[in-house]
Amino acid sequence: MKKVAFHTLGCKLNFSETSTIARLFQENGYQKVDFTQPSDVYVINTCSVTANADKECKQIVKSALNVSPDAYVVVVGCYAQLKPEEIANIEGVDLVLGASEKFKLLNYLEDLQKKSKAEIYSCEIEEANFFVDAYSFGDRTRVFLKVQDGCDYNCSFCTIPLARGSSRSDSIENAVKNARNIAREDVKEIVLTGVNLGDFGNNASKEGNRKQETFYDLVQELDKVEGIERFRISSIEPNLLKDETITYVSQSQRFVPHFHIPLQSGSNKILKAMRRRYLRELYADRVSKIKAQMPHCCIGVDVIVGFPGETEEDFLETYNFLNGLDISYLHVFTYSERDNTDAITHPNVVPVAIRKKRNKMLRILSAKKLRSFYEQHLGQTRTVLFEADNKEGFMHGFTDNYIKVKTPYNKALINQLQEVTLTALDADGCVLIDILINEFVS
Repeated sequence: MKKVAFHTLGCKLNFSETSTIARLFQENGYQKVDFTQPSDVYVINTCSVTANADKECKQIVKSALNVSPDAYVVVVGCYAQLKPEEIANIEGVDLVLGASEKFKLLNYLEDLQKKSKAEIYSCEIEEANFFVDAYSFGDRTRVFLKVQDGCDYNCSFCTIPLARGSSRSDSIENAVKNARNIAREDVKEIVLTGVNLGDFGNNASKEGNRKQETFYDLVQELDKVEGIERFRISSIEPNLLKDETITYVSQSQRFVPHFHIPLQSGSNKILKAMRRRYLRELYADRVSKIKAQMPHCCIGVDVIVGFPGETEEDFLETYNFLNGLDISYLHVFTYSERDNTDAITHPNVVPVAIRKKRNKMLRILSAKKLRSFYEQHLGQTRTVLFEADNKEGFMHGFTDNYIKVKTPYNKALINQLQEVTLTALDADGCVLIDILINEFVS
């Protein structure tokens, strides 16, 4: 039996697609092994968001070939679509597949003989206009379910539309079918993923042969799926997070009180330069609406520091805006130049040292926000879904509102929903718990 190993960089969407490609291999007689083990084929699913994609990809290829020098190496994903020639020149790479080809990977595997020069099969990104459904399974307790792909927004700093193409979605019927299939595997939580999740359904009007569907419609239909205890919305643009969705989640038994909402900047000047489709006032309104209906809701924020033209005053505007918002944590990104984006031509480039300083300031603020959010919930009873990890005799899990908890490892708790009391914070920033009951909640 031939062996195949996978390494995934980047977002939840990439993980859902890697897992789906892995199942295709297994259905065709391959044995999936860990990336650190000897294998006949190594598949690397890349990301375009990381600043050092080239360097990172080279290191991963090298680590694979150190284990299996004669293995066949395939590179797919966003970086493979954006810079296929660059990847093809990495020593040891045999095959590079773009956005439209990655799910056809098995069609390109014949004798698995190493190539003197990598073969490239790609397309113009305009041709990647079809939706391929995907979901992760077996890699972790929660499942990432892909329901949307691509983006029409063309923010001035972003390469994702160039790497993934225009916005397109699954049908609600098929997304529900996938959720039901996942439920049959004793999965307790599904995380909805996409590039621009709130844009779900907009391709129906483009195609003209499908009923117009919305993200709100999707949420309502998934909420009816029996067997899934939790649905989590991974990330949604503030201008696409509608009042009706907030209200529905606040009343739902399955959709959990957790939103991740990209902000990118708290300065309206910078938001306009980024070509974002909202201003800070709308963002503040979204946070206020959520907290009014779900005071216990966890709200995560994406923010970019060091965008061209961001003055110290602009950055402090962002810092103070975030400091005053009732949010729970930040994902902080340092702006890095991307080929073929408008932002790379913008004047007033921010020095790298200043970018790093601003990143550090926001990461410190994030730690304070997270600690404050956790402390607000100490003494409360919440339900935790436990993961399978065992780190130095401890396991972790997440409450419905995304508080990370820690307890001594107990194999019987894996993939179980358990009612707990949140008792104290430890030095690592996790919440220590008391397990309240011996019978599992589910």
